Amino acid sequence: MREKLNLLTEEQLLKFETEGYLIVKGLFREEELSEIEATFEEISHTTVPGHFEPVLDDETVEPLKRYPRVMHPHRFHATAKKYMLHKPVMDVLADLYGEPALAAQSMFYYKPPGSRGQALHQDNFYLQVEPGNCIAAWTAVDAANEENGGLLVVPKTSDYDLVCPEEADSNESFTTHFVKPPKDRKVIPAIMDKGDVLFFNGNLIHGSYRNKSNRFRRAFICHYANASATKIGAFYRPLFREDGTEINLDVNPNGGPCGIEFDTAYPH
Repeated sequence: MREKLNLLTEEQLLKFETEGYLIVKGLFREEELSEIEATFEEISHTTVPGHFEPVLDDETVEPLKRYPRVMHPHRFHATAKKYMLHKPVMDVLADLYGEPALAAQSMFYYKPPGSRGQALHQDNFYLQVEPGNCIAAWTAVDAANEENGGLLVVPKTSDYDLVCPEEADSNESFTTHFVKPPKDRKVIPAIMDKGDVLFFNGNLIHGSYRNKSNRFRRAFICHYANASATKIGAFYRPLFREDGTEINLDVNPNGGPCGIEFDTAYPH
């Protein structure tokens, strides 16, 4: 018997269970978003080996060379770790899992104007959470829509098996993998306001298009595992409980970073 929900309604829980995703409005207050913005604005002018390595001295460089994604900022910045463990997010995750969540990864995407998107893919292909599944919490730091390259989801693919990806179109995707959605499923945009959080199951097929606007589409993205999981890909260890203490699951030998870039080889 499921315990009383922390934040979600039964209707929201049913939406996640049937569609594979759920947008929860306003989980971050304005002052919290401002702190996240300031933190990653500061980081954007630096180099953090292994986490953020921009090209800072070439104004003609491709947008994602100047503003690559920040990988695992919680490992070097306290603010990123604080918001990876943001209580409202952890409460929603506990509702979705029916048990506490463990934080496995943080990322920050700047996605400046002109940036390529990320081809359709499935997150648990990389995290390899067993038993159970990963859930992503995708926080819109800027309003996100079709014009500025917001997230795309394929509803009702959360029970679709993990599939071996094809090669993506490097003209449109900065990562190499592409998962073709089933013929009877449609790709739809997840329209989000600033401060909204999109939660989605690790098997859900999702991605994004190019940013065709003159606006950034910044997003703070974290991945989580259920507390009863025993294995995860080595790239995501150690994990963290809500109180900030570390926990190490056994290594699942498969998986790796969430999306391999065409011109970057991250260690697995």
